[in-house]
Amino acid sequence: MIPADLLRYLPPPPPDPLYKRAEAAEYVGLKPHTLAVWASNANTSGGAQPIPFLKRGRSVRYRKSDLDAYLAKCRVE
Repeated sequence: MIPADLLRYLPPPPPDPLYKRAEAAEYVGLKPHTLAVWASNANTSGGAQPIPFLKRGRSVRYRKSDLDAYLAKCRVE
């Protein structure tokens, strides 16, 4: 257990975890290839991107909050 007076020196936890493509696909129940195709279509013909993503170089990451928002949009009541 960390003493309370030392907790202020620890960095805060990340506000929104980032998932790699395979992790994001598993989280939302899709195949990684599907997310790759969606990302590719968003970059070429101006197609709609159902799940926003971050890209730096060839690295692609998805925010957990964006994945949750996508799942919420898919919900049928």
